[in-house]
Amino acid sequence: MSGLSSFISVSRFLIILTFAGVINPVNLLAQGEKPVRLAIIGDRTGGHIPGIYSSIVKEIQLLHPELVITVGDMIEGFVDDTAVINDRWQEYFEVVKPLTMPLYYTPGNNDVYSDLSADWYRLHVAELYYSFNHQNLHFIIMDNSRVEKSEDIPPEQIEWLTEDLSAHSDAAFTFVFMHKPFWYETTAENKPDTLHRLFVKYGVDAVFCGHYHEYFTGIFDGIRYTTVGSSGGSTNPAPNGLEYHYLWVTIDRQGIHPAVINKGSVMPPDIITATELKTYKPLQRTGLVFPEPLPVENDLTVNTTSGKIILKNSSSPFPLEDTLRWDVPDNWIVTPEVMPIQVPARTDREITFTASVSGPLYPVPEIAVNFTYGKNKKVKVSVPISVARTAECFPVEGKVVIDGRLDESCWRQPVTELFSEEGPLRMTEPAAFYFAYDSDNLYLAARCHETRMDSLKAVVTERDGALHQEDCIGYFIEPHAGSDTVFQIYFNTLGTIYDYKIWKNTDGSTDYANWNGEYETKTAINRDNWSMEIRLPVKQLGLAGIAPGQKWEINFRRKQPRLAAAADWQLPIGYPAYRGGWLIMK
Repeated sequence: MSGLSSFISVSRFLIILTFAGVINPVNLLAQGEKPVRLAIIGDRTGGHIPGIYSSIVKEIQLLHPELVITVGDMIEGFVDDTAVINDRWQEYFEVVKPLTMPLYYTPGNNDVYSDLSADWYRLHVAELYYSFNHQNLHFIIMDNSRVEKSEDIPPEQIEWLTEDLSAHSDAAFTFVFMHKPFWYETTAENKPDTLHRLFVKYGVDAVFCGHYHEYFTGIFDGIRYTTVGSSGGSTNPAPNGLEYHYLWVTIDRQGIHPAVINKGSVMPPDIITATELKTYKPLQRTGLVFPEPLPVENDLTVNTTSGKIILKNSSSPFPLEDTLRWDVPDNWIVTPEVMPIQVPARTDREITFTASVSGPLYPVPEIAVNFTYGKNKKVKVSVPISVARTAECFPVEGKVVIDGRLDESCWRQPVTELFSEEGPLRMTEPAAFYFAYDSDNLYLAARCHETRMDSLKAVVTERDGALHQEDCIGYFIEPHAGSDTVFQIYFNTLGTIYDYKIWKNTDGSTDYANWNGEYETKTAINRDNWSMEIRLPVKQLGLAGIAPGQKWEINFRRKQPRLAAAADWQLPIGYPAYRGGWLIMK
């Protein structure tokens, strides 16, 4: 039958639902017999989606069960042209050809719907109903393809079923397979059902069906009834995301243990090889590189500017053949937004674009492309456009007294426009950052407003302690712009220091090293704010001194735990996506 609802795109994630308890734990396999693993495939047809069923078959082959059993609807039916019927079954046999273990068929209403289709099925597929044993397990395949309730099953099949159940009453476990789940309308409603009466009388342990293209299960009078959902026919995701799936059933001396596996969950062991990892990791880190950031004006606009991006395919032995696509927010203009691209293996290519923004600076556009890292394998690389704000650092006139009060004349033209990666609702209260220098020192200062001064959080006193969740300010300083070596320095309101040296390797990976700088710091706690002054000798940063005109790369932030908020000068802050703005020595 057609599925109960229309098709929605295939889910890619794993859902495994294990049933509570075991079924009939009294019926144990004989001592020494090995556990049996069984895969059960749901409906392929009824609005089937090409490729779904075949991918499930390939997953099952990877798992190597002892047996595979279908619950019917293997072809699209309802034609009485033997040539067409033959073609459809030959197509199906090609789909299941990868299976190297025994495969048992259950007739569905798309498989058997007329005397002609039934004759063809018996001749080329299997008997309409039959049974078989595996170890001390008994399996029964029934045919309800052309009836709509248990009472309509032909008497000769019921007589055969009764005799078969009686003859195999000593089986450790007995399983019944049939396409249509009559039990859902009868047994699950506490109504009489001819089949259920026989199953209870002769100790059937589990019944598996299909037809509805939706998964559901229940235990009635000690029998586990399960309807397998779609393995290829039309379907809708269940509320928990379960969509195209199949069953994996383990039978051992403790009982029957079924599980539901969503399609796309079983992968071959070589899904990622070491060689492929070495190829795509550099592509992820440095596959798209902006050699120079776009300059941001003081009013946070970007005038129409020509920019460049380098597609670094030099680490891949495969050519890059894809389309560059920009995701452009409403406030930005980027040209061209879409560009087909070809880059030979082991080479790089530079692309030119133009961009401007006249509204909010953030969010910025992102560019994405799919690099090839293996045969029929691609990795998506997406990076935000690189922009650079400018902050001014003023020369010191006289001496700076590090007392936290910020009353020297060098503390002027503060930076106050900050941003939050989580949007304006997660912004801190206002903060102002100041910069000054003399020939030997960089001076940093900040004033952070706080409407509830009694809420300030600062208890960490140990050097390099976990002060990141306290009231603090932080800096990322790269004095040699473009060197990819950054000094990360945080201070809490007690003056406790957390500092590290970070550098980016040529493959784009990031390393950290313990590094303890020397600072003179002082915090002042005021009526509605706290302020801090810092003196940082620059010799320890590898500089002989500071002179007018120098251009450093920098980023900075304030964290306010009372609001669970952070405010940053440039987004994103921190590695691996770090890109600072410019600090200009006036």
